[in-house]
Amino acid sequence: MSFEPARASEKLSNLVEERTRFGAIHANASLWNARTGESRFASSPLSRRSTIGRVAEFVPPDFDVPLGLETSAFVLEPLGPEHNELDYDAWTSSMEHIAATPGYPNGSWPREMTRDENRADLQRHADDFRTRKGFTYTVLDPGSRDVIGCVYIYPLRDSDSDACALSWVRESHAHLDTPLWHAVSDWLESDWPFASLEYAPRV
Repeated sequence: MSFEPARASEKLSNLVEERTRFGAIHANASLWNARTGESRFASSPLSRRSTIGRVAEFVPPDFDVPLGLETSAFVLEPLGPEHNELDYDAWTSSMEHIAATPGYPNGSWPREMTRDENRADLQRHADDFRTRKGFTYTVLDPGSRDVIGCVYIYPLRDSDSDACALSWVRESHAHLDTPLWHAVSDWLESDWPFASLEYAPRV
C-alpha cells in the first residue's frame, strides 16, 4: 500500500472550502491524515484485496459500518449534534495543539467558529454517516463521557487509496494521541473493507 501523507495533505488542502469545519475532511469525498507507529497501514501494503472495487459508494452496500470502538482509555461513537457543547469545548480549548497535529497542514482548521456553526457542522457529519459518504466518530473518556477528540474516515479524491483518516485529541489528553492512532489503525485494518488508507504517522 502506498502511504504518502505529503501528497494527501496537498490534495486535501484543495478541498478546504467545501465544508465549514475541518475543510478537507468535511467534504463528502475527502479526508485527511493522522498518526504514528508501525501500523501496516503506515508501513507496507496490506495483503488482502479491497472489497470496495469501483463501486459508487464509499463502502460496499452490504458492509455493516461499525458503530463504535471501545478501549480502556477511550470510547468512539458516531459524532452528532448532541455532542455539540462538549465537542466545541474540546477543540476550542486546544486549537494550537490540534493545528500542530499531523494531518492538519494548511491552517484551515481549527479556526474561530460559533457554537451554532459547530452544531451545523456536526449535523453535516451525522448526515454523511447516515448516507455512508463518510464516517466521523467522537472520542469520549470512558468514565466521564467528556469529549477528548475526534476521528474522521472519508474518501480521498483522485487517489489510489481507498480512504483517508484523520484524528485529534484535546491538549489535556495529548498523551492519548499515539494510543488513539494505534487503536484506530488496527481497527481500520481489521474491521473495515479498505485495502489502502492514508493516515499521517506520528513521529
